[in-house]
Parts: sequence; structure tokens; C-alpha cells
Amino acid sequence: MNSQEVKRKLAAIFSADAKGYSRLMEENEIETIRTLTTYREIMANFIQQHKGRVVDSPGDNLLAVFISVVEAVQCAVEIQKELKLKNAKLPEKSRMEFRIGINLGDVIEEGERIYGDGVNVTARVQSLADGGGICISGTAYDQVENKLGLSYEYLGEQTVKNIAKPVRVYRVLIESGTFAPAEIIGQQIKFCTTVDGVRIAYSMVGQGPFLVIPPGWVSHLQLQWEHPSARDYLEKGTRNQTFLFYDKHGCGLSERNRTDFTLESEVRPLEAVVDHLKLKRFALFGFSCAGPVSIAYAIKYPRRVSHLILYDSYARGEAITTEEFRKSFSSLIRSAWGVGSKTLADIFLPGGDVSALKWFTRLQREAATAEMASKLLDLTYNLNVTDLLPKLRVSTLVIHRKGDKAIPFHLGREMASMIPDSRFVPLEGSIHPPFFGDADAVLRIIGEFLGMPAHGTDANR
Repeated sequence: MNSQEVKRKLAAIFSADAKGYSRLMEENEIETIRTLTTYREIMANFIQQHKGRVVDSPGDNLLAVFISVVEAVQCAVEIQKELKLKNAKLPEKSRMEFRIGINLGDVIEEGERIYGDGVNVTARVQSLADGGGICISGTAYDQVENKLGLSYEYLGEQTVKNIAKPVRVYRVLIESGTFAPAEIIGQQIKFCTTVDGVRIAYSMVGQGPFLVIPPGWVSHLQLQWEHPSARDYLEKGTRNQTFLFYDKHGCGLSERNRTDFTLESEVRPLEAVVDHLKLKRFALFGFSCAGPVSIAYAIKYPRRVSHLILYDSYARGEAITTEEFRKSFSSLIRSAWGVGSKTLADIFLPGGDVSALKWFTRLQREAATAEMASKLLDLTYNLNVTDLLPKLRVSTLVIHRKGDKAIPFHLGREMASMIPDSRFVPLEGSIHPPFFGDADAVLRIIGEFLGMPAHGTDANR
């Protein structure tokens, strides 16, 4: 190795191997190679989606590097969940489980290859993982401890082969958050990229005309349909149309790193998803703080938006509450995200049952870090599209629950009064999300507006 070509850098290193690979090969070489090839392609796709790079893949091993530990761990969790689903379809003796190890360490880079103690530590940490499991080093844990909403089990300091000092090791508790399995709701999660290079996760459910639904203040595609009430709403709403969702930049499965918090930065992911799928004309559903984003998009692309639906939304964020409350609540979220997420759950779901409150609290905490949630809340309050309302030339429906504590009713009424020829429908109730409370009424009104009266509700079957 030429010393002049040696480059050292700090890297998030990912190592995986198949547990019991020799036994699988001995029992059925052809089937094992076929499964290995399929699983390796799955891992490579997830790695690419999370801005990683496969360095080497000899035999049943795979070595990769990532731009951050957060991306590496998130990728590993998604890989193990996907492989678990694939294995469930195979005979038990043919299942191939991978062990994954992740470490943040110094590496020597030569061309496309990496070497050094950082790689060696990763391989040793990987060997401590169970089949289908993930172990991470202490240096990796320090980077992700409070950033992904996962739980970890400390395995202590481990003495590993050819490494002088003991290594702190943690086991990632993959099932610490129970995601709604994609096959239950028919959700297909895919990725696209904005014009400025941001990775956005999106999903589609149902069949028929598209209803594009930008995210609220935080989002997580895997968690948003976990609660039975949410799944019921989704199942009914997608019987005759396709719901298209995406995770907000900074949240869920989309790229977590974010520095731009403007209306324009909110519109770009919506543009990216629509352009990626080459949608020519569709209905747009702006819920809560997605309302201003939907309005801005409809102004910019009036020929694409056939119908605009604004549910429990607003035009002036600063009018939602007092400046004193905005500052104090943003500070609370930043300093005590656990308390902040529970408080927001009470505001969004007043009178909600225990299961709903627990679900929404966990969704928020796993969707975004405390710092990101605080910044996104500030963005919610800063959005102002009042000047755009008179310019709307899209058929618009404004729905608002009278007792909504998150976005006051008068803001929806005020917004509707400024949109030419809009239809305003007040609803009883105080719960913010449309899929709780009288969800059938919401679906029925939307269906009638879109020219699909049945819209999947029980009353109109």
C-alpha cells in the first residue's frame, strides 16, 4: 500500500454475515445460493437508500460504510424486518438469518476498500449478534442513543479477538416499537429524491384515483397505521382510490438531517414525490400544518390539483396560540421530549383512550428527535399563506372540527372565507386527526366532494 495514497477517516461501518451458512450450504447448495443472492440484493438496496455503500461481499459476508451511524442503524433495522418477512415464507430449515454489527471507528481507505481496527471491531461486534439481530459498539451507541426511538440492551464490555481493549456492546431491540406490518395494510414503501438531493420515503395504499396526503408536523410511515382506528380509516378510504403518503424531511424513514425550515423546503418533497410518480392530475388533502403546504403547491401547479381538501388546518400559524405559549412549548419539547409528546397527545386526542394516547405519543417520539420536533413545531407556527388564499383557483373543501384544541375552529372558518368559491363544512368533535372520532363522517364528506359518495364508509355500502 502506497503511503501517499492512504486516507484515514471516521466512518460508520456495517458488517453482516449469515448464521449457520455452512449448514445451509451442506443441506442444499443451490437453494442457499439463490436465497443468499436475493437477500444480498435486498440489503444492497436498503444500504443505497440510506446513502451507504457496499464495500465488499465475499461469501455470506457483507461490508458497507455509511455517512452516519443513524443511517446505518436505521438501515439495519429495516433490513432485519424485511428479511424476517421473507424468511416467514420459507421452510424453517431453509431460513437464512443475518447477524449485523455496526461501529463508528477509524478506517484506512484505499480506493473502494477499507481496512483497519474500525473494520475489525465491527466484525467482532457482529459476531455477538443473534441471527436476525443487531449489535452496535459503544461509539455507535453514543451517536444514536436518543435519535431513533429504539431501545437498547447493554451487554457490557466485551473482550474480542485481536482487539487490545474491551469493547462496549449494545443489542438493538428491534421490536421495541411495534410497526404495523406492511402486508397487513398493503403499504408499499419506496424512495425518491428532491431536486436538492434529499431522500424522501413515500408509500401508496389502495387502487384508483390518487389522493395525495402530505405529512403533518411529524410523520412515520411504518407507525402511522399501527392503531386499529387508523387502519380502519385507511381500509375504508382506499377501497376506491389510492392514498399517497410521504414522510416529512427530518422524520420517519426520510432523510433525518435537515437545516432548511421554510415553506419552500416543505413543498419540495411534495413536488419530488408527484414528479417521481409522474402524476398528471390528483386530489390533494392538507391536514393540519400540511394545509399551507398544499395551498402553496396548488397555487404553483393549479392544473395538476383537481380538488383541494383542507382539514383542521390554517393559513396563519402565528394565530394558533400566543407567542408566550409557542416559545414555552417549543422549549419543553427540546428539553423534555417525553413530557412534550405526551402533552401533545392530550391536545391532539382529548378524551382519547389509553391505547390511542400511547400510540400517538410513541409515534411522535420515533418520528423525530426532540431537536427536530421543536424546529418543526416552530415551522408550523411560522407558516403564513394568507396572501395566497384569494389566488386559489382550485375546487376547495375546508373541513374543521368545532372543538379542535390543536388548530382552533375559527382559523379554518377564516381560511375558508378567503378562498374563492370554497365549501366550508363544520364538524362536531374535538379530536385533531381525521381517523379518530367520527371518521366515517370525514370520509363521507370527502367522498361526496370527490364524486365518490360511497367512499368506503359502512353507512353507504
